[in-house]
Amino acid sequence: MSLLRRMLTRGLLPGQLQRPPVAGARCLCSSVTRLDGAQQDSAATSTSPVNLSYDVFDGKDDAVPLVFLHGLFGSKSNFHTIAKSLVQRTGRKGRNCTLSSQVLTVDARNHGSSAHSPMLTYEAMTNDLKHLLNQLHIGKCVLIGHSMGGKTAMATALSQPSLVERLMVVDISPAPSADRTLPMKDYINAMKEVNIPSNIPRSSARRVAENQLRDHVKLESVRRFLLTNLVEHEGHYSWRINLEAILNHLPDLMGFPQFDTPYEGPTLFLGGSNSEYISSEDYPEIQRLFPYGDVLYIPDASHWVHADKPLDFISTVITFIQS
Repeated sequence: MSLLRRMLTRGLLPGQLQRPPVAGARCLCSSVTRLDGAQQDSAATSTSPVNLSYDVFDGKDDAVPLVFLHGLFGSKSNFHTIAKSLVQRTGRKGRNCTLSSQVLTVDARNHGSSAHSPMLTYEAMTNDLKHLLNQLHIGKCVLIGHSMGGKTAMATALSQPSLVERLMVVDISPAPSADRTLPMKDYINAMKEVNIPSNIPRSSARRVAENQLRDHVKLESVRRFLLTNLVEHEGHYSWRINLEAILNHLPDLMGFPQFDTPYEGPTLFLGGSNSEYISSEDYPEIQRLFPYGDVLYIPDASHWVHADKPLDFISTVITFIQS
């Protein structure tokens, strides 16, 4: 399927994408490093890094790894299917092999199984990622981030360019998105008001939670996405994400830090044609900060590009790695 292409400075991708087969891969390891209780509170000082949970999928240790960062309310599992397919595709032997890379999917602080902290800024999340890469002895990576994760990826590339060989930003730009603060606040307040009886089956708990969210979260797809954060512990249900920290830092999350020095590595902004998160009004700021960047759109995709069009998304990632 062809993409609607808008080139800023130079072309990185051919206009026609080939759809790869989606195949499974084995998850080598999962590091769950969430802090509990007082440890979580003490981890919150300033922008000190917290421990991040991550999964690693098959690949050669000596190849440049791909690192995926999820969006707000998401988790590392959002990219598991994509990671498995990429490992299978890029790990092939033969003329069409691109890279035989490890693929990492990472939980941001206050999300998934990663540590909680009252601090939730892009400076803090960049420090977390730098800390994780140092722990894993990764000196350079291909960084791929969606939405909030895309802003973390951009901030990392701009502040730590030696860590990022290539940058792919999925359906977000460095331009502020303050107009989206109100609906996000409504989602959080609705989640905080959910009250689920104890000791009921998980399927029943999900139905109860969805019914309570319905008045404030109109789109079924968004409700289902938020419900991926519902967890059970000893018969009691709660949200695994840190709603208070997200609510308190919505202005930070909807904004973007100021940078004066551009990132000069290969960069791709990949948007959904049905999304408004990357608009032509953002192009001057994109070009200022990412002078070797392209902007592409996948037809009929919403903000969740990788979920709506996974095969086109995978093809784009592979082509970007090859270029």
